[in-house]
Amino acid sequence: MDAKTEYVLRIADACLIHGQRLAEWCGHAPVLEEDIALTNVALDHIGQARALLALAGELEGRGRGEDALAFLREEREYHNPTLLELPPGDFACTVLRAFLWASFMKVLCTALAASTNAQLAAIAAKSLKEVRYHQQHAGDWVVRLGDGSEESTRRMKEALTLLWPYTAECFVDDAIDAQAQASGLGPAWGSLKEAWMAELQPVFDEAGLVPLADTPFRSTGKRGVHSEHMGFLLAEMQSLPRAFPGAVW
Repeated sequence: MDAKTEYVLRIADACLIHGQRLAEWCGHAPVLEEDIALTNVALDHIGQARALLALAGELEGRGRGEDALAFLREEREYHNPTLLELPPGDFACTVLRAFLWASFMKVLCTALAASTNAQLAAIAAKSLKEVRYHQQHAGDWVVRLGDGSEESTRRMKEALTLLWPYTAECFVDDAIDAQAQASGLGPAWGSLKEAWMAELQPVFDEAGLVPLADTPFRSTGKRGVHSEHMGFLLAEMQSLPRAFPGAVW
């Protein structure tokens, strides 16, 4: 797989896997309105994934469309950050992860809107409108819980402790990032950290949260080496297309 295809797949897989995790809240959110909101955000992610997977299929040139790339790859062929495949956890964990990722997608899509690939630029411009809402919605919950009751504050701080170390992976650059930046396809993810932190800080300040210190730990989902949770997620996500190959609605 060439560098351009893998660069696009990293974004596509991130949207796909996060959408799958958010969809697990359907019917389980604490209030009906939030149940609908999380499901709609999940659908936005799946829509973004569809467009990006279709583009990745074109770049790859092997005749694989969005369905084949979404459902018929093996675990090591997915390139999403590990952060997004972790189990949903409680509601605090879910909304904090949604805020962290939406903030990253906001700065990424802003940069991708100037991509030398016109199709990727158009996908980014459309997605930017969605991720702004995702960020605002999740950020409101982060503030409400972080600056809420003793219980909600505790849970939000526990969520931050769990999730923060995994965010470092998003800013570890490799040859894929270098080639994408050199060709104008998109930015090296590591170059986005300062802008990402600037997006987080106002919400963290209001919520009473403090970013944790950096550690040597680096997850490796972008390279296809996933956590123990990924296989279970894929088993559920891929069950229908693998049981009924070629099935269409």
